[in-house]
Amino acid sequence: MAGKGKVTVVGCGFYGSTTAQRLAEYDIFGEVVLTDIIEDKPEGLALDMNQAGPIEGFDTRITGVTTKNGTGYEATAGSDIVIITAGVPRKPGMSRMDLLDTNAKIVRLVTESVAEYSPEAVIIVVSNPLDEMTALTAKVSGFPSNRVIGQAGMLDTARFTYFVAREVGVPYSAVRTLTLGSHGETMVPVPSACTVEGKPLTEVLSGEKIDELVERTRGGGAEVVSLLKTGSAYYAPSAAAARMARAVAEDTGATMPVCAWVDGEYGISGVYLGVEAEIGAGGVRRVVEREMSEAELTSLREAAETVRLKQADVANL
Repeated sequence: MAGKGKVTVVGCGFYGSTTAQRLAEYDIFGEVVLTDIIEDKPEGLALDMNQAGPIEGFDTRITGVTTKNGTGYEATAGSDIVIITAGVPRKPGMSRMDLLDTNAKIVRLVTESVAEYSPEAVIIVVSNPLDEMTALTAKVSGFPSNRVIGQAGMLDTARFTYFVAREVGVPYSAVRTLTLGSHGETMVPVPSACTVEGKPLTEVLSGEKIDELVERTRGGGAEVVSLLKTGSAYYAPSAAAARMARAVAEDTGATMPVCAWVDGEYGISGVYLGVEAEIGAGGVRRVVEREMSEAELTSLREAAETVRLKQADVANL
């Protein structure tokens, strides 16, 4: 039996469609709505996904709808959660910031429609550049800051965990890592929070090797893009976004690294930044502060100031 509630995924590229599939297979929602501006594409994908239900054993209804120039969003009305994946992906050699102008226009239009038809929703932003698009979504929607969250730290932390586990030769479950800061060049790894089989990461790997894995994590998305040649990562990112949506839907209070509004924590105020936060039915319950080394805290504050400047610029786009 399908669950309750409604979640909308805006954008049915590889990222959006894979996210919608994961959400449907959880079987905790009554309906998953998938939208896109490409005529009939979301309808076709929804039909295909629905026909997977009897095989995978889920009853969640998937609705596809074409949205153009703000029309078609009626089908998304009353969504409890909206995941915004809309925007153009990176190409090899591009940074996330290269997408700024184009994706800001797309995200602004989408957000206006979301705010009109689902004024009580929690919005999860995944469009790049992530930190800037999250701030723009909050400004355009006018929603309380706790109801606008960016997906970044979940993905970056998973990548860091993967690289560490492969390097050491242990299962992923034996590794704990954490990345905060921004989804990009000012990503802040937190070695003091990282362990392998309960041992501090610094006792398992050399400082040089840790730095190497941090740099690979920071460039994790670009590495995938360079290999794919067209398009960008979507399996791991969609898993992260879906898990965040599940935490909201089930009101779990799980602590996750996300892009959230920071207002006094770590001595930082007035900026969307990658931090740990408790996630529940209303979005962010609270930002969770942890003990950090002086170097880690300094890096986080520097990242906040870099991100703050970029978010101030995007507000006018």
